[in-house]
Amino acid sequence: MTESVSLTVIGMKCGGCETNVTTKLKAIDGVLSVKASSKDKEVKVDFDAEKTSVAVISAAIIDAGFTVETA
Repeated sequence: MTESVSLTVIGMKCGGCETNVTTKLKAIDGVLSVKASSKDKEVKVDFDAEKTSVAVISAAIIDAGFTVETA
């Protein structure tokens, strides 16, 4: 089952940051697409909920050196 999530990410300041986050997330089994925007401080991810979760996606962003803002 495909799901989508938009996460607010603090610390992305440039295209290199966007690439870093995108590369980390695309390496996760089940992630189908990633759109990172340093300008909007947002990462949009489409993923297979049977293979991964928002928690795994958030952990990968944190591992890349950024902060995921929770509601």
